Amino acid sequence: MALQVLGITLSMMGFAGTIIICALPMWKVTAFIGTNIVVAQVFWEGLWMTCVYERIGQMQCKLYDALLDLDPSLQAARGLVVTTMALACLAFLIFLVGADCTNCLSNPRAKARIVVVSGTTFMLSGLTAVVPVSWTADSIIRDFHNPIVHEALKREMGAALYVGWVTAGFLFVGGAVLCTSCPPERHNYSPRYTLTKTDTHSGYAIKNYV
Repeated sequence: MALQVLGITLSMMGFAGTIIICALPMWKVTAFIGTNIVVAQVFWEGLWMTCVYERIGQMQCKLYDALLDLDPSLQAARGLVVTTMALACLAFLIFLVGADCTNCLSNPRAKARIVVVSGTTFMLSGLTAVVPVSWTADSIIRDFHNPIVHEALKREMGAALYVGWVTAGFLFVGGAVLCTSCPPERHNYSPRYTLTKTDTHSGYAIKNYV
């Protein structure tokens, strides 16, 4: 029970983090290099919108206009993050069926297997969460060190990427804990002995002869 509580707690923290990185428009931020050391505006780019933060304290956000005009890597990141949330939600529903604290099933072995399936699904959601985050970070680093890219177009890694890595870790570790919380049952076989009638005087088994 304690391992299941720990595993589902870590997994749900990862699920909450996935929602945060999906909505947070800080995947890419303005890089303060070269002539951009002092700027009046800071650009934030997320999965669904781009924001402009001004030094006077105002911020304006705008959704991306057309889906077909977006970068294919951004579209893939959107799909993977949404897939992560769907898998985590499905894993939680599966966990509710097989958890020790619920009465959906009465067979302990079936409940243990269902919890393992839930943990495996959480681990899979952790993998789908780390791919878009690492992919975006790699593209940011490559563009940052590319001399062809203008300084004004270079970006740095935003807070959403770091939250995404922590989120993927929570999902994967939480799923692993759930997979180990229900070990296979051990069957103790007790030897069965067959009693035979023995002659109290001779000590030999009494046998019927024809």
